[in-house]
Amino acid sequence: MESLDLSVLADALNWRRAGRAVTLVTVVQTWGSAPRPPGSLLAVRDDGVVSGSVSGGCVEDDLIARTKARFRQVDGVALALEKPAMIAYGVTQEEAARFGLPCGGSLRLVQEPLLDTTWVEQLLAYTAAHQLVARTLTLATGAVRLMPVPRGHAMQFDGSTLTTVFGPKWRLLLIGAGQLSQAVAQIGVMLDFDVLVCDPREEYAAVLMAGMQGVRRMDGMPDDVVRELVPDTHTAIVALTHDPKLDDMALLEALQSDAFYVGALGSRRNQEARKRRLAEHFDVSAEALGRLHGPVGLALGAKTPAEIAVSIVAEIVQAKNAVAAFTATAAPGSWVLP
Repeated sequence: MESLDLSVLADALNWRRAGRAVTLVTVVQTWGSAPRPPGSLLAVRDDGVVSGSVSGGCVEDDLIARTKARFRQVDGVALALEKPAMIAYGVTQEEAARFGLPCGGSLRLVQEPLLDTTWVEQLLAYTAAHQLVARTLTLATGAVRLMPVPRGHAMQFDGSTLTTVFGPKWRLLLIGAGQLSQAVAQIGVMLDFDVLVCDPREEYAAVLMAGMQGVRRMDGMPDDVVRELVPDTHTAIVALTHDPKLDDMALLEALQSDAFYVGALGSRRNQEARKRRLAEHFDVSAEALGRLHGPVGLALGAKTPAEIAVSIVAEIVQAKNAVAAFTATAAPGSWVLP
């Protein structure tokens, strides 16, 4: 699941509320070199407007034509047909070439009309509350069921039912609002992170918030903010103030949380000194300290704040994708919504 898929569902919901008919298309299987992984989502409005992608542009035009053909006019109102259907692309070499699928890749998709939007509203509410949710679609009837699931639940498709997993948006909490934080925040927003900034120093925070769109300021001391945020496996935390009074207390909480990434600005010498402080004065375990990325960022030879920001976000994305890869192959589990 990517944040993009949540945006697709939000668009689909808004279109239905406006009285438009909508079809959802989900990638269920791929072979060869496929541009988008299983679970990727596309929404097509009755007039052909789309949100999302299932092939990176290879088959979208054909899908739009197919989807529009599935709508019929009843008293001047476009309505979708009632049941989901399977679509395959690139089964033959000729078809793969026709649709531009790379390296002979092929796709199997489930196309479904969005009739009842209740499940979309519920799913978006659960993910906004940072819950993982599995959505099961029965192809024969179009019935949808939602279940909260633990980390490690994977997409499943057996030909008759499709279960896809939707998780919360990835969060990036920055401790500090200086020039480097501004650059990191900009890149984080571009990558669709929910970017949060905590800096009790009003002089820094005011400048950041005045010039940044899509960034939220968290009031309070950094350690209190981290604790109240309850970081989960979709949360990254980076300390960038260079002030031990602010950074260390935030890291103390972050290293004992479920955050998938914890990093701190500073040289190797400063990092060793920080680890000694945390171990000697706060009894932080060697295992917890081993989670700390510092000096923060990939070794790119970065010099300017923008280059350093690229190295930091690149390391966060590297860690995020490693977590996502693990999650996709882990054993599934679930429990039923009350």
